[in-house]
Amino acid sequence: MEMFWFFVLYSMLGGFVEAEVILGRDKPFERIQLSDKAELKCCFQNWDKGSHWVKSRPFKEVEVFKVSENVSVTDQTTDNTKCSTLTFRSVNLNDTGMYHCRLNGISMYTHGTYMKVYEPMEKTINLSESTKNAILITEGILLFLCVMGPSFLLLFKKKHENKRAIKKEKMEEENIYQGLDLDDCCAAYDQIERPQGHGPYEDVGTTVKEGEEIQLEKP
Repeated sequence: MEMFWFFVLYSMLGGFVEAEVILGRDKPFERIQLSDKAELKCCFQNWDKGSHWVKSRPFKEVEVFKVSENVSVTDQTTDNTKCSTLTFRSVNLNDTGMYHCRLNGISMYTHGTYMKVYEPMEKTINLSESTKNAILITEGILLFLCVMGPSFLLLFKKKHENKRAIKKEKMEEENIYQGLDLDDCCAAYDQIERPQGHGPYEDVGTTVKEGEEIQLEKP
């Protein structure tokens, strides 16, 4: 019976303690280049027993992060705030993961920081900034020509077709009067003009003298 009340009291005390602990704001994400130095930091208040760093990765158990030649831990206390700094001298790809501070004596973790270690891409072509700017300007000019070139060609073609149509109409008008001489036309009309005073036919009622023959004008 005493053990039962002990566990109840311990649970209540633990819950009260956890409620009093204030966790600091950890940096949620850190992206570090391969072989570079990295520092992760966690802070909390109202807890004097310290903490230790743990690392979690997907589909793997949480592991306690141990200090080594490449990794060091530094603790600092300012007023009522305790901070722990995890320092990597040179990160590798396996260091990618979620890092928390677990408070000693209770099952409480800080918010944690996810560190992503990436490997930089190697440059296949090493170009200077002036060369890059020249390439960009050339691409812009080519793009402008590709967009505006067809429009200019269509306008030029339309203008050329209009000139050809006007020229064709002018030539057709000239062909109408080609070879037509107005003097010859007047002479032809004069030849077929009949003399004044002679009708095309003789009057039936005209008196013809005896012995004279009637001569009709040939048309």
